[in-house]
Amino acid sequence: MAERVLVIGAGMAGLWTALALAPTGREVILLERDPPPPTGGPDEAFEGWTRRGVGHLRHSHAFLARLRILIRDEHPQLLTELLGAGCRDLGFEGGLTDIHRLSYVADPVDRDLAVLTSRRTTLELVMRRYVERQANVVVRSGVFVRELILAPGAVPLVTGLVVEDADGRHELAADLVVDAAGRTSMAVEQLIEAGATIGQETEDCGILYFTRHYRLNPGASEPERSKAPATGDLEYLKFGVFPGDNGCFSITLCVPEIEEELRKKIVDPAVFDAACARLPGLAPWVDPATAMPISRVFGMGDLHSRWRDLAPGGRASVSGFFPVGDSLVRSNPLYGRGCSFAAVSAHLLRDALQMFSDPGARLEAYQRRVGAELRPYYDAMRDADRSAIRRARQALTPGHRPSLKSRITRRFFEDGVAVAVRSDVDLFRAALRGFHMLEDPQAWLRRPKNLAKVLGYWARGRERNAAAYRPRGGPEREEMLRDLGLSPELDIERLLAPAA
Repeated sequence: MAERVLVIGAGMAGLWTALALAPTGREVILLERDPPPPTGGPDEAFEGWTRRGVGHLRHSHAFLARLRILIRDEHPQLLTELLGAGCRDLGFEGGLTDIHRLSYVADPVDRDLAVLTSRRTTLELVMRRYVERQANVVVRSGVFVRELILAPGAVPLVTGLVVEDADGRHELAADLVVDAAGRTSMAVEQLIEAGATIGQETEDCGILYFTRHYRLNPGASEPERSKAPATGDLEYLKFGVFPGDNGCFSITLCVPEIEEELRKKIVDPAVFDAACARLPGLAPWVDPATAMPISRVFGMGDLHSRWRDLAPGGRASVSGFFPVGDSLVRSNPLYGRGCSFAAVSAHLLRDALQMFSDPGARLEAYQRRVGAELRPYYDAMRDADRSAIRRARQALTPGHRPSLKSRITRRFFEDGVAVAVRSDVDLFRAALRGFHMLEDPQAWLRRPKNLAKVLGYWARGRERNAAAYRPRGGPEREEMLRDLGLSPELDIERLLAPAA
């Protein structure tokens, strides 16, 4: 008899779990507390789909190359439907610099280095309708999961769920329970209370997100790529444009937590648009002659990185239970890897279930492979967050002078790595493979040939490399805040004081 799998949540992690497990013949039931999407197309979903369980539903989204390749190779019909709904492929060639183009020769691997982008509601709408057509998958909306059903024992055994729906409170039995409920799930906390030993690391990402959506005016085209960057990091503000579906696009501004006044005011649509207008790479996008806003400014805070280990020391701490996506690993959305992490973990779960029948061996294999596949990216993102938090604090510390090591490291990346990647097509390809999760994110720079090229560009000096530097993406902090009518002064002592 086929195993019965109850999946908590029908967001990205739940949908990817269904896509991974459906071909194995298992009975997959997704339990979603929110209502189903409205009938109609992408615009109806964007305007009317209520998803209280997905706080980032209307923030900018894109599927990295690893995720797009997975869809292309395992679910080609889904890719066709996503593109048919207006989702867009942003190919490798679009990211080439003018220097690259002087010597660029297309390579077959370039076809793999594409991003699939659209509004999150469109991505989820199309995926959900595709999943609902799978023969052995059922999606039930309006179902609240109240708690796990646990059998007593030295290792907690999950045998089902207590749920509440229109018919009242009742129990559902399962052979396996998959927690795809994201960062709001309380399932792991229940397991810990029941005695499960679960390892957990958590760190603050140090930033807040603000996103607004726009639609191109009738007859208008997206601004042409120019020298002014459409993505960038000014340290007091990170920014990016995300082309979407059906003439829509979004802009996301990220503000360090320490920038109190800016992060409080940027949620005001007038302040948000004024900030964008002062960034040369964004100004053409928010020009009223080009596009008009179609949403308020959506904020998102309480961002933490989190890594969980349900098999610490290689020993399973629970039986019959598997978290995927944000329930297992959370990362800063800045790096765009949340959906990819969910898809990869779902497919690693499929492999572990197929390889073993013993519950403990399944969880141990799953956790081990998640560590091998995802930990390098998690560590790189966590380290980048630590560095960004440190730089934001240092920039506001009167008289701060970076150490010699810090100055050399920064010069290596700004005058060596960044310049080399913007000058050499092969290095650009190699760096993108790490960014897109097609190999270890640091592997390309460890290769002697690539490192030698980087050092060579660094040795050339700034004058000879002048054409490879990106122009500054916007004004200095004090100028920006004054232009927005905000005070650049901060209570430095209070903000930099260690938490009690």
